[in-house]
Amino acid sequence: MFFVDRSKMEMVTPDKALPGRAEPLPTAETHFLSGIPLKSPVPEGMAEAMFGMGCFWGVERKFWQVKGVWLTMVGYAAGYTPNPTYRETCTQLTGHNEVVRVIFDPAVVSYADLLRVFWEGHDPTQGMRQGNDIGSTYRSGIYFYDDAQAALARETKAAYQARLTAAGYGAITTEIIPAPVFYYAEDYHQQYLAKNPDGYCGVGGTGVTCPIGLTA
Repeated sequence: MFFVDRSKMEMVTPDKALPGRAEPLPTAETHFLSGIPLKSPVPEGMAEAMFGMGCFWGVERKFWQVKGVWLTMVGYAAGYTPNPTYRETCTQLTGHNEVVRVIFDPAVVSYADLLRVFWEGHDPTQGMRQGNDIGSTYRSGIYFYDDAQAALARETKAAYQARLTAAGYGAITTEIIPAPVFYYAEDYHQQYLAKNPDGYCGVGGTGVTCPIGLTA
C-alpha cells in the first residue's frame, strides 16, 4: 500500500520557515545549451514568465524546446526562506516551489502558447504533488509579471477546467499570483536533462488538450 506523508502536502507557515541566508547561492554562469549568461537582463522587446509544474528538471526541458524561448533557468520561488538551498527546500520548510523562469520573444511565441505548454505539460489538479514527487515544492503555479498575464492565466484556467471536468478530472489547484522573488537553483540543476539526457523526469500531462495557444 502507498502511504503519503501528509505533512509534506501542507505549506509551512512563515514563523516556522527556515532562516536562510543573505547571500545568493552560486550557480551556473551560462546556459548549458546556448551559452547565454543565465543572469542576462530581459532584452528589449522580450518578456518573461514563471511557472511551477513539478520537478523543475523536466519542466525546464519542456520550455527550452519551444521556438521563441530565448533563455530558461530553474530556481525557487513563492516561499519564505531567503536564498534557500535545494536540500532546504526538500524539507518543505522553506515554502518555496520549484520553478522555471522563461525569457521569450512574444513576436515568435505568445504567452498563450506558453500557457498551453504549462497546462498540457502536467496535471494541475494534484495539489501539493506531481506524480510520484510529493510536497509543496511540486505544486502547480503561474507567477505573472503584469495584468495581461494574470488575466490570460485565469481565462485559460477556466477554459482548461471545463476540458478537465469533461474528462473526469477534479478541480485545478494551480496558484496564480504575482511573480515573487526568484532564487537561482544550484549549478547542477540548471539544464539538468541536457547534461544528463537519461536523467529522471517525473513530469507528465493528463492527455487533455487545452483550447488556447499554439492552435490559435
